[in-house]
Amino acid sequence: MFYVKNVPVWERIARVIVGIAVAVLSIAFWTGAVGIIVAIAALGIVVSGLVGFCPACALVGRRLQKAQIRAQAKG
Repeated sequence: MFYVKNVPVWERIARVIVGIAVAVLSIAFWTGAVGIIVAIAALGIVVSGLVGFCPACALVGRRLQKAQIRAQAKG
């Protein structure tokens, strides 16, 4: 596996639901480039929810409880 999941299940579900809602609402209420840019950003949040990996969380060192236990056991 190329990455370690760093987003818990409850947050993954929330990211997918909120991301889809923001994408749909941004296209419905904002016209032009602003709506498209916000929709693309929201779809990025949806993808991180579906995959279970958030690059921003990885940058700050966030890990799931299981991953922390495995890391401590290895070294």
